[in-house]
Amino acid sequence: MTQAGRKRASGRVPLDVFDQAPVAVLMTGGKEHRLLYANDALRWMFGDRPVGAPVREVLGDLVGQDTFAVFDKVLATGETARLDDVRVTVERGDGSQERLFRMSLSRVPLQRGEWRLLAVVHEVTAQMAATRRMRAMEKELRRLRRRYQSIVWAGAHGVWVTGPHGESRESHGWQRLTGQTPEESLGHGWMRALHPEDRAHAEEWWDKAAEQPVSLNEVTYRVRTREGAYRHIRFRCVPVRENGAVVEWVGTSTDVEQEWQEERRRRLLDRAAAAASDITNLEEMCQAVADVVVPELADTCDVHLLPEPNGGLPHARTVVAERLGCAVREGLPRLPMLREHFSSEVLRQAVGQRRPAHMSFPRGRPPFRYPEAVTTWIAEIGAHNVVIVPIVVEGEVAAVVTACVCGDRPPISPADIDLIGQILDHTHDAIGNALRFRRTQRVALALQHSLLAEPPHVPGLELAARYQASPTAAEIGGDWYDAFLSSRGAVKLVIGDVAGHDLAAAVSMSQVRNMLRALAVDRDEFPGDVLRRLNTALEVLNGESTATCVLTRLERDDEGLWRLVYSVAGHPPPLLVTGEGETHFLQDAGNPLLGVSHEQPWISAVEPLPPDSTLLLYTDGLVERRGEDLGDGLERLRRRAEPLAREPLHRFCDELLTRMPVTGEDDIAMIALRVPPEGRYEGVAS
Repeated sequence: MTQAGRKRASGRVPLDVFDQAPVAVLMTGGKEHRLLYANDALRWMFGDRPVGAPVREVLGDLVGQDTFAVFDKVLATGETARLDDVRVTVERGDGSQERLFRMSLSRVPLQRGEWRLLAVVHEVTAQMAATRRMRAMEKELRRLRRRYQSIVWAGAHGVWVTGPHGESRESHGWQRLTGQTPEESLGHGWMRALHPEDRAHAEEWWDKAAEQPVSLNEVTYRVRTREGAYRHIRFRCVPVRENGAVVEWVGTSTDVEQEWQEERRRRLLDRAAAAASDITNLEEMCQAVADVVVPELADTCDVHLLPEPNGGLPHARTVVAERLGCAVREGLPRLPMLREHFSSEVLRQAVGQRRPAHMSFPRGRPPFRYPEAVTTWIAEIGAHNVVIVPIVVEGEVAAVVTACVCGDRPPISPADIDLIGQILDHTHDAIGNALRFRRTQRVALALQHSLLAEPPHVPGLELAARYQASPTAAEIGGDWYDAFLSSRGAVKLVIGDVAGHDLAAAVSMSQVRNMLRALAVDRDEFPGDVLRRLNTALEVLNGESTATCVLTRLERDDEGLWRLVYSVAGHPPPLLVTGEGETHFLQDAGNPLLGVSHEQPWISAVEPLPPDSTLLLYTDGLVERRGEDLGDGLERLRRRAEPLAREPLHRFCDELLTRMPVTGEDDIAMIALRVPPEGRYEGVAS
């Protein structure tokens, strides 16, 4: 179409203004919609189209009849129309291609009262393709989001978003767990649901969270639920960064109470089992049990021994208990260490029924009687809940475990009471063995002390004896001393040690001691002969026992001078200290230890005792040290005794016990005799 033709096609606006338009423009006229004008963009899109031909012929290969119907409607009514989805198949050199167009139709008037139809065509193929891609991406994103949410919710009870310093912005599930409203949990309000002891740690971490170089943070806090109880919740969160700075945190919260309880149960039972395997001392074992319970299960824990089986119940009105172990949570004052008297129903219930007893009471005011010091302590710590668990050994309640909680801590739960029982089950055999041994030990100690009689009073002579039990050994020793007068008035001193460290050794020691007494009193013969007869008796009556011994006889000779007749059977030699501080060991009457067959004669020896001299008999616990030669210990004793020669005899013995660097691994027995000054010979026969 020529320029003049284009101008004649419109009576008002020259159509050539559309020639360079970026969109396709065409104009039709008449009822047949003959093509009057097409700009360059239209020809570029669809190629040259003949002017003057009806549009149905001109564009029939491109658009359908529905589009031409819209042409008719716009021309007839004058209402504009827009077709958003005009699909056109265009043939190209490489094949056909479907393209999308948006077409706007409007009626324009001419000067002679005629109407023409103006169509503006805009290709939207690329935009529609982009829209379809966006919709597909949105659909895929929604699908992936649903998958992600399913995965998250499968392992979490809550999902949340916070600001860089922990200020809550969005949360799902938190309100259902804690009972907080969305408004209450916003900002840092969610931290008010944490346990007070955990809140300080959380606040401190979030204050510095934005500067933390972490990619994943995981921590477990106690959270107060809507029912008022605390449960362990695991928090996991990752930072969202923009330009290297944390702008928010995305995280999950998961209830791990059951997992936490199970892990704690395993940990505590392992600790209890370790204590039972590594410790044999009853006091240390009871302390280890208390340390396992506190602070995991309670704020305080005491382990009490009942001296009487079942506490003396049902006949006793008051139960007496001896505390062997005590533990308190950090920050609480310790319970006064004293022998406690109980008369509470909760204790009687636990002991009588042989099962745990549980009681809650107003803070600091238990409904049962305690010693005044303990009552004051309970009020000070604010205890409000107590559990007493009996320890049954061989069908009798031998001890009880008392656990208390105080302050804001909730009462001990039935699950924790059961766990305390499991802890005791793990240590039951060890505690039972220790309790049985303790009873045996007390019997042996009583037997041993019953045999350590006070030395007899002999006018003119000083006698002193000492017995010191080992502070570290778990067993009873067979050490003993003895002093008595013979039928003729001679003083006889004995020191001895039976092999073994148990009740059997104590019983054997009593047998040896009593046999020796009988043999020494029966005949006034040399000490070596007495020990020979004693050795024969031991071989016949108890072939497995061995012992060491020193037997002495103190007498005066015809000139009135003191002398000592003695015999040593495998025992450390007696020590003689003169009044001037000179010392030497009596080593002239050595014999094998008792209980070993010996065919040779048993030796006795005689030693003069100067006036004011001191004779010391002792057991090996005073001089022996592990890894050291016995001679070194004897030399140490000799040096320690020299400066004590002029001290009173009781002080002489006490100072030796104090000054000698003993190991504490063995008992010590000693008996000492001091002869009178010259001229004082009364009281002992010659």
